[in-house]
Formats: sequence, structure tokens, C-alpha cells
Amino acid sequence: MLRIDDLHVAYGPVQVLRGLSIEVPGGTVVALLGGNGSGKSTTLKAILGAVASQGGSIRFADREIRGLRPEAIVPLGITLVPQGRRIFAPLSVRENLRLGAFTRRDRDGIRDDLQAVLRRFPEMVGWLGSRGGKLSVGQQQVVAFGRGLMARPRLLLLDEPSAGLAPKLVERLAAIIEQIHQDGTSILLVEQNVHLALSVADFGYVLRDGRIAMAEPAERLRGNQELIRHYLGG
Repeated sequence: MLRIDDLHVAYGPVQVLRGLSIEVPGGTVVALLGGNGSGKSTTLKAILGAVASQGGSIRFADREIRGLRPEAIVPLGITLVPQGRRIFAPLSVRENLRLGAFTRRDRDGIRDDLQAVLRRFPEMVGWLGSRGGKLSVGQQQVVAFGRGLMARPRLLLLDEPSAGLAPKLVERLAAIIEQIHQDGTSILLVEQNVHLALSVADFGYVLRDGRIAMAEPAERLRGNQELIRHYLGG
């Protein structure tokens, strides 16, 4: 579904990605792991067209998308749930959810998808009129997932979804990711919580200094504690 080959990204003189190559097959959850500054979030931004790349290829569903802008990429079926949730505080939950469908014009489909999101997260029914800024961190994360699903993605990019969540909410987060995956959405997960990421992923890449240091099935990475300590410091 998604294939990145020899991707290079720099911020001015600072080279962040140095020939990155990864693949997310259709119907899978792939974890992208690494320490702070390793290039994980930059990878997601490059996929979505939010940062420019200096070389390489990004192909989605057999189409080259490197060089396209985000407004052209999202309708193809790629959606980002950003780090920090980025809920619009003055807007209601209903308005935040509908913003997830900003590239769509099919009103009936948007209405149906809103109902589908509320069936998936029934607790949100009671929040629809509440302002986003009044919600707890955990509630905001649920809304962020719902907003992402309103774009009807084929590939969901998740950037550090467990950041700031209490342990009980992390368990709920794992269940949400697994449910979305079971419904047929492919997922590329960037996550500092190694145990969470490898518990839901099929395959994992370990990123270090903008390069892939290790690529293994998640089950194999889960069993390699020395590897996790060495590359991830956990």
C-alpha cells in the first residue's frame, strides 16, 4: 500500500532522513520506533506532504505522491492523527469531528460516517455539544481518532498517540488501534511506548539518526530486550 524508497529530508543544513526505506503492506499495522530526534515524526510529515523531501520516492497505492501537497494527499486515503491531539479548543466536539471530513463533498457519506464514529465511540454522544478545550486528555484523544476516521482513510498515520495518557487509557488506546485495524484500515504507528507499539504491530522498524537500524516482525522485536535497550533506551 505504502512504499518509501531512499527518502531524504533536511531542515536547512540539518539532514533528518538519510535514505529511509520502509513499507506498509495493505491490511497491516507497522510501528516506526526510535528515540527523540531520530526522524519518526518527520517521516509522517513527509508522507503527508507537510515537509519537502530532497530525494527518494513515496508511493501510495502504486501512485507517486512525493511532491504533492497535503490537500491532494488526504483525499487519496491518508490521514494523520497528530501528536498532541490538536483538538480545536473553541469548537464543539461535533465541529471537530466534521473538520476531519473537510476534503469531502459527499454530505450523505459524511453524515453516515459521523454515525459510524459515534457507534465506535459511544461515549462521544454525550460530548457532541461540549467544547474541545473542556475535555480531558483521554477524551481529546478519542475525538482525535474520530476526527481522523471522518476522512475515511485507507492508511492512518498515528503520531505518538499515547503521549500524556494514563496507563489505563493506554490499554484503551491499544484496543482502539486493534479495532481500527480489524475494520480494514492500514496503520503506520509512531510511538515512544515500545511495549504498546509492538503489542499491536505486525512489523516494526527501528529508526536511528534518520536511517533504519533494524527491520523485523514485531514478535521478534518484542523478544529482543537487548535490541530495545540499545536502540530505544527502554
